Amino acid sequence: QVQLVESGGGSVQAGGSLRLSCTASRYVNLMGWFRQAPGKERDWVACIFTYSGSTQYADSVKGRFTISLDNAKNTVYLQMNSLKPEDTAVYYCAADNRVGRWPFPDGYNYWGQGTQVSVSS
Repeated sequence: QVQLVESGGGSVQAGGSLRLSCTASRYVNLMGWFRQAPGKERDWVACIFTYSGSTQYADSVKGRFTISLDNAKNTVYLQMNSLKPEDTAVYYCAADNRVGRWPFPDGYNYWGQGTQVSVSS
């Protein structure tokens, strides 16, 4: 089992920035972020392959969000800049040792509790 503890989030105005953190209880090969707005499906945002540092981003956040890793702390960060109202959602950290289904929720066995991000116009 892997426990994920998230922190960060909050409320900002459009154009602002926030940083989310997620610490895993042990090393995993893949860590990612998803988000879910009310009444919508859970969407993949970004992920990082911890053994290589390679990253992937959803088109909707590319160029605005940055995922990074502190391997010594088993912690992944999501720096979110130029935030838009449509970024408003509950953001979930996710992790797994499998890496084949990284853009899909079923590719992750372990999930954080979620943290709210609200962006006002």
